[in-house]
Amino acid sequence: MVIERAPLEDELGDVLEKALRLAALTENELAERAELDLERIADAIDYRGEFTVEEIDRLAGALNLNAIGLRAVASKHYPLPEIAGLPCCLYPMRMAHGIGVANAYVVADCSRTSGILFDTGTDGEALRRVWPDQIKHIEAVCLTHCETEHLGGLAEVRRRWGDVPVFGPATSRGHPGIVPIGDGGELELGGFTISVWRTPGHSEAHNCYVVRRPAVKRAVPLLLSGDLLFAGSVGGAYFCRDKMAKSLRRLLTQLPTETVVAPGHGPLTTLQNERVNNPFVHGF
Repeated sequence: MVIERAPLEDELGDVLEKALRLAALTENELAERAELDLERIADAIDYRGEFTVEEIDRLAGALNLNAIGLRAVASKHYPLPEIAGLPCCLYPMRMAHGIGVANAYVVADCSRTSGILFDTGTDGEALRRVWPDQIKHIEAVCLTHCETEHLGGLAEVRRRWGDVPVFGPATSRGHPGIVPIGDGGELELGGFTISVWRTPGHSEAHNCYVVRRPAVKRAVPLLLSGDLLFAGSVGGAYFCRDKMAKSLRRLLTQLPTETVVAPGHGPLTTLQNERVNNPFVHGF
């Protein structure tokens, strides 16, 4: 069982900025809809100022956000669940990125010293510093997407383990040596089944991975969500806001509620927790 204490990826200002992009609204339009001064909206996005509960609810209504979740983020008391029931040992590796962290993960049979690496972190030195002592070898790498903070340690991985297979989104461009794997693909590695979900929106080429262990029938699935879904937030819709919303809806409606979520930034969570509390999950 794990009780997470890592900080959230996003504060209120980040959530408002991402919500504006998803809603295709300007700050002026939000201020008008929420009946708030434009200066206060701008201050909030710049991490200054506070709102009353009633004002937070007006912001949520104007942006079509979950008011419960927006209140929780604004109060800095976002609830995080206990993490239990996984059919594996999960090793989160958190590396400094900006004012937050970028995550990579090793998934392994707890009785073994080899595992599967999901994303490679910010750079080789950072990855070495946080590497779990128990893991001596990796069988494969699965990349969610090719942004620097999730790909930066790949050269170190290749230096240390040679020609380990590296899987990534089928539309990855300019990254030789990545084996493309698209929606519906499956990998059988280390006693685990890894299902591939193509989830564009944050970027054009983005995969999520669902890890199950067929030998453990009642274990909960593990979702490696990359920069699609975070505890208390979502990734920025830099490629396409409509595809981002579609990708989120697909995960939230097609995977079991007990699924554990290991995101590209911030703490572990569950789909059930995000369905109730995430500001961006509204009406799913």
